[in-house]
Amino acid sequence: MHEMSIAMAVVGQVEEAAEAGGASTVASVRLQVGELAGVVPEALAFCFELACAGTALEGAELVTESVAARAHCRSCTGDWAVGMPPRLVCPGCGQATDVELLTGRELQILSVHWEDGPGPDRVRTPAPTREPIPEER
Repeated sequence: MHEMSIAMAVVGQVEEAAEAGGASTVASVRLQVGELAGVVPEALAFCFELACAGTALEGAELVTESVAARAHCRSCTGDWAVGMPPRLVCPGCGQATDVELLTGRELQILSVHWEDGPGPDRVRTPAPTREPIPEER
């Protein structure tokens, strides 16, 4: 089950960011998960809860946002919903050789909501230059 390795990588990255930001507790983590990322959201939520045990994320809510897979045909410039199983042949012209997958493979941390103790809560959006988790490579 690769959802456990994904959950552990997310917890590790969030823990590192929370520590650097002086957070005592992480309340929630928002992830973007593409339709073609090969991740089962329910399994990821289960693994996330296990991976959070004994960390600053213990009890944190995992919010996943699904991203539909879309493709673009460079031959006829048509766009379409790829669906599952993936349909990578252009429905407009029938071409499959000049097709670009636009969305659907995403697997990224969108934001983290943490608490600094007695002060106000903070929401942190990771810098876009972060290293991808191993499953994104």
